[in-house]
Amino acid sequence: METLTHFSLTELETGLEHIRQSPKDNGILELIVRRPRVDEREIVNEAELNLEVGLVGDTWKMRGSKATPDGSANLNAQITLANVRAIALMAQTEERWPLAGDQLYVDFSLSEDNVPPGTHLAIGTAILEVSAVPHTGCAKFSQRFGVDALKFVNSPEGKQLHLRGINTMVIRAGIIRVGDVVKKI
Repeated sequence: METLTHFSLTELETGLEHIRQSPKDNGILELIVRRPRVDEREIVNEAELNLEVGLVGDTWKMRGSKATPDGSANLNAQITLANVRAIALMAQTEERWPLAGDQLYVDFSLSEDNVPPGTHLAIGTAILEVSAVPHTGCAKFSQRFGVDALKFVNSPEGKQLHLRGINTMVIRAGIIRVGDVVKKI
């Protein structure tokens, strides 16, 4: 059994400057994670982004959403991006990054100032549009990374920097690969 001590809020806050230094242009896609079943993660080096299902092989569409009137999947939360600097700080080891539950992990500034809703991001041959739907920490996130990590990402500064990540939708299907450039278009 893993014996990991979660960082305190004060310890997490010491990493803010490093997170703020994330590239604002020409970031890098560092990790692609599919969720084939609840609480399962599959790390891949290449993936297809599709207009209808999002990340091919992921269960986003099957999971549905509590945010839609009929419980169907929320198109505005089709693909989630997480900043690797923020996740690395909270997860403490790279093996734990996928526990966050996001699909794309990027070394790229996801701050409100850098990628406001409506921004288009090119990764590989795909294009994503940043959604206005907030991506916030939940009970599972708190359990995996600690109560203080949840406070950290949901703080006013955490929300402005989008430390929990951002929701996007696929607006042009394509192939993405680890190492691809992430850029605003």
